[in-house]
Amino acid sequence: MSAAYQAHPSAVIDSPCTIGAGTRIWHFSHICEHAELGEHCNLGQNVMIASGVRIGRNVKIQNNVSVYSGTTIEDDVFLGPSCVLTNVSNPRSQIVRRGVYETTLIRRGATVGANATIVCGVTLGRYCLVAAGTVVTRDVPDYALMVGVPGRQRGWVSRHGHPLRNPRDGVYTCPESKLRYRETTPGTLRCLDLDEEAPLPPALATGQQSYRTFHAT
Repeated sequence: MSAAYQAHPSAVIDSPCTIGAGTRIWHFSHICEHAELGEHCNLGQNVMIASGVRIGRNVKIQNNVSVYSGTTIEDDVFLGPSCVLTNVSNPRSQIVRRGVYETTLIRRGATVGANATIVCGVTLGRYCLVAAGTVVTRDVPDYALMVGVPGRQRGWVSRHGHPLRNPRDGVYTCPESKLRYRETTPGTLRCLDLDEEAPLPPALATGQQSYRTFHAT
């Protein structure tokens, strides 16, 4: 374990595990052995990271979230308060299914809203946004906006989390960042200005307004 992370005295950190420099772990959280956390992550109160979970850098996990074995989280992911991840699709108390956990992959930049549920065995695409309370039961494309129970795609969102509307000549423009997007094939959205694996330039990494205040002006 790196000595450069910060953990509240009430946090439980099992050994061995890997925690990157600059990561902060808050009250009553538990990091299990063999978990891997990247640099500059932030884990809120009462977060549990199970054995074998791999988490990238700059991941923000809000209060009351459990990340179970079988889950991989890439860089820059946001998990909202009390969202739910699972790792067995047919759990039974009488049947022991340890070691047959189903995998869940949450790709770079994805957001999972408060109280949303992600049923195991799915991939959440890069920069997708799962709205609060949504139940995801199938793979989610990059940049997709998912809403409802069960979750259904209701359009596209930009890296900055704004719905993309009213394309001109097939090109969507983020109202905040002005980054441009296009469907390269039906159901596949790509940014025209940045590769999906590229970090945001510093000038675009500090948001000026939330969605609600941005569209209220």
